[in-house]
Amino acid sequence: MSAAPIPPAAIAGAVTAARDFLRSPGDDEPRVMAQFAASALLIGEAFTGTLLIARAVEEAIPAATAWRLLAEAPVRAIDAVGDLPPADYAIDIDGDARGWVRFARARVGRVTVRYTAGLAADWAGLPAPLAQGVVALIAHLYEDRGRATQPPAAVTALWRPYRRMRLATERRS
Repeated sequence: MSAAPIPPAAIAGAVTAARDFLRSPGDDEPRVMAQFAASALLIGEAFTGTLLIARAVEEAIPAATAWRLLAEAPVRAIDAVGDLPPADYAIDIDGDARGWVRFARARVGRVTVRYTAGLAADWAGLPAPLAQGVVALIAHLYEDRGRATQPPAAVTALWRPYRRMRLATERRS
């Protein structure tokens, strides 16, 4: 499975918000701030189990007749299932924005599914608690460079309501 990189515009939006938070209007160390922003967004995605900013994803799944759950969420659209005609597969996006794919008949090997997943279309569309957590983490990474200190507890408190957890493999009939 591979997701496209976080869009540069989303990273730039996060950097701008972090500079405002830090009361740092200057453009000092733009590359470092962009790296911290990208890292904070990816850490947020790992913690919540959700792609925060929408982007393209490619995932190879077994070509079986049982429904297969796509790895990333929330799914906005399932764009292509290999080069198969639509009659050879079924797709669904459920009420929790999880994507599902199954094949009309089993095939040997895997099929690449291309889809778009992400909670917000861009930085401005990210829910305020998630954005604030990202900004707080960027500020922490910037201010505490080189020291092994814990990120603020507020970061996880802001992100926790958006956390998706899987306790077992989900099945669908």
